[in-house]
Formats: sequence, C-alpha cells, structure tokens
Amino acid sequence: MNRRDSAIEEVDVSNTLINYTGLENLEASNREEVEENTPEPEEQSDDSSDDGEASGDTEMDFLRNLFSKTLGISGEKVLDELTLEGVASYIQSGKCKNIICMVGAGISTSAGIPDFRSPDTGLYANLQKYNLPYPEAIFQIDYFKKHPEPFFALARELYPGQFKPTVCHYFIKLLKDKGLLKRCYSQNIDTLERVAGLEGEDLIEAHGTFYTSHCVSFMCRKEYDLDWMKEKIFSDDIPKCDKCSNLVKPDIVFFGENLPKRFFTSMAMDFPRCDLLIIMGTSLQVQPFAALVGRVSNSCPRLLINLEKAGGADPLLGIISIGGGMDFDSAKAYRDVAHISTCDDGCLALAELLGWKAELEEMVKREHEKINSKAEEEQTNQSSGAAGKAESGKAESGKAESGMAESGMAESGKAESGKAEVE
Repeated sequence: MNRRDSAIEEVDVSNTLINYTGLENLEASNREEVEENTPEPEEQSDDSSDDGEASGDTEMDFLRNLFSKTLGISGEKVLDELTLEGVASYIQSGKCKNIICMVGAGISTSAGIPDFRSPDTGLYANLQKYNLPYPEAIFQIDYFKKHPEPFFALARELYPGQFKPTVCHYFIKLLKDKGLLKRCYSQNIDTLERVAGLEGEDLIEAHGTFYTSHCVSFMCRKEYDLDWMKEKIFSDDIPKCDKCSNLVKPDIVFFGENLPKRFFTSMAMDFPRCDLLIIMGTSLQVQPFAALVGRVSNSCPRLLINLEKAGGADPLLGIISIGGGMDFDSAKAYRDVAHISTCDDGCLALAELLGWKAELEEMVKREHEKINSKAEEEQTNQSSGAAGKAESGKAESGKAESGMAESGMAESGKAESGKAEVE
C-alpha cells in the first residue's frame, strides 16, 4: 500500500476494528468524568427511567446488543411496515420520543455546497487547481502544516455564512420544536445546522466546527473566534498566532486528528435512549462515525434517506458482531428502512405523512426571508460605509486643496509686499 492509500483509507477492516475498540475503551475509561463533567441537557420527555439508563446501563446495553447479534437474536419489531409510512405511523404513535439524526454532506448539497465523493461534482473531484499530491491531502494535518495555502483558499469558497440551510436542516429543527429531537450528530463543518436554529446542546459536530480556532502549537493552543478567522481568510492572509507565530487552524477535524471528546461522551449517553435513528446524506464510510448506527438497541428502527443505500453489514465485521450494519432487503429485515431520494425530498415526504409539510415549508420560507433581509442590510451597511469613507476622503482632499490654495495666496501676498518695499 503506497503513502496515498495509507493516508486516506477509511473503511478497511483493521481501521474499523481499531476505531470501534478505541471507542469502547474511551467510553469505559472516561465513565466517571463523563458523569461528573458532561451534564445531560434536560429531558424533553417525562420518562424518568432514562436517567438510570444513561448513568449506568450503557455497557450492559452494549453487551446485550453484542450477544443478541452474535446469537442471531432480533429485537422487537416496532414498525408496522418497513416503509416511510411505517416510520411516520411510529412517530405519530407517541412511542417515539428520542430521535437521533445522523447527517453528512448530502443534506447540504441543495444549498450549493458540494459533497465529497460524487464523481463529477464532489469536492474531491474539483481540487485540481490546488496541485495537491492527492485530493484528501487538503484535509490531512501533516500536509496542512507544511502547505496551508490550499486549505485556506478552499475555505474562502466554502466559508460558513455564504449559504442558506436546506429543507432537511429545517426538518431537523422542526423535530426539535416538537420535542422529539434527542440530538443531531453531524459530519458537516458548514454550520448550517446552527443557522437553521439548532443550539450547542442539540448538536454534536463530529468533525469539528469553524466557530472556534486554535493555534496548532501544543505549547500554545491560543483560541481565536469566528470573526478573527473570517477576517484572516478573506484578507488572503495565512492565519498566524499573534502569540507564537505558528499557524492557526479552525477547529475542524483533519485526517490524522482525534474527534472531539464530546462526540464520545455524548454518544455513550444518547444512543441507549434512542428510539428512532434517522440517517441522512451520508455514505457511512468514515469511522468511527459510521459505527454509531450499531449503538442503538436491537429494537430501535433506523431510517436512511439518501441517494443510494449505505451502511450495509460488513461480512468480516459481522463475524465478530462489530459494525452494526443495516439490513434493508433480507428475509430477516425487521427495522431498517431505506428511502432513496434527495434528503430534501425525503424530508418533505415524511413531513407530509406526519401532517407537517405546510409547517415545514412555511418555516423554510420565513427563515430564508430573514437570512436574505439580514444579508441585504449588511450589504447596505457596507455600501454606506464605503460611501462614507469615499466622501470623507473627498473632504480631506478638498481641505488639502483649500490649504494649498490659501498657502498660494499667502505666498502671492508676500510677493506683492516685496514689490511694494522695493518701490
């Protein structure tokens, strides 16, 4: 395997085993710290049984799931039918109170942001202008430290704030408003979930965020805010730490870096409680994010909304019951549903079945109008500021010319005075 292959391999069995095992080890070793330092947001339902489950039963839940898979024991069948209609009926039944959404780049493509792997339109297929040794190098930490220019050039093109959330983003917000959203786990760094109205406690940004940045030096690690980074990116400056002069990088996760600790601590508490997992716009190829589908109980329904099926069971990992692969088509299928469409169309279809479509469309229209209005206001302010500076410049120039004229008149007066003295 050459250097390129080893740097970008994401789904080979050994890496999957390491990531999955590491996930379990971190969960166990940090159990006390999780419980003491990562308080759970207030529950949206009144089911008090959740507290005990989160605090002490996560390892037992994992073992139950592990042995159930090993012995081929299926969980309880919850859905009336393995269709979008079956999922909608389950949500309406009142038994579904803790929905987790897992989302990837596919939920943002309709906003104009490319996904990563589409053959012609994906991000990796359009990086030739940066002269990279291989496309994924732009998100490889060692390459970034030596050659930061390509990443910051790309950041100018894809910077958060230049795009509007999609129907899918607002569907997740609607789940929150209705008290059904447990958490949204996102692979995206575009921050559109936040723009749509999700708050920090609603969101696990598995691959990091642009909201904060840090110096890359382990001896420094000075933090910088979004406005500071935005100014640097759009001024064509490579962001450098004003304390130690090392590079400053947005807090997004590059290949070769660890995922945020909160990803692991929240996962340990959230997934045992989940009673519906909705997966949208992701190929489920990147570990350890992809392994989350296997963290829910054996009876928890799982809905995939995507352009193609993803997350199928890996035969090699299935031998040792790791991976939690999804089963859409076999005779044993009992809880996994694949709705093949764009994420926006899938969310609209589900919203219609739930009787929420008009509410969702109104939310999208209202929020987009707010974003457009704010953008126009900022543009007007910028134009006014530029005009003000121009007028100020003219005024200063006028004063200078007036001063020169007055000086000229004074010199002329001196000359006339000199003539009078001579006469």
